[in-house]
Amino acid sequence: MKIAVPSADDRGLDSEVGRHFGRVPYYTIVLVEDDAIKEVEVVRNPFSEHQPGQIPSFLRQKGVGVIIAYGVGWRAREFFNSLGISVITGAYGKVGEVVESYIRGSIRTDESWEEGPEFHRHKMGEGSRKCRDIW
Repeated sequence: MKIAVPSADDRGLDSEVGRHFGRVPYYTIVLVEDDAIKEVEVVRNPFSEHQPGQIPSFLRQKGVGVIIAYGVGWRAREFFNSLGISVITGAYGKVGEVVESYIRGSIRTDESWEEGPEFHRHKMGEGSRKCRDIW
């Protein structure tokens, strides 16, 4: 399984999880096999000004099946889900620690991440279909 984590810099497992999925400079892609990290790849975000669906498609082409992030807008979550990619939001800390806790089934998340001012425009409006994260 490949896991992608938006990253604040290019230090891989030592990087902090980026606050906003689409605006990070890097993604750390971690290959997990037999409950252990086997490979780590850091890729630059090729879409600084992205259109809906570009980043989900890019990460799917890289073989990613799980996204672990702090903040991800509802539209991006819908794109990921339509591609069969699970999304976990509210994750914070070092990328390596977050991935290890996910593997162990003990990941901590900030359930109120959407309340931050940088995410208010990403909330779904009233009457919109509710998009749920896959846990």
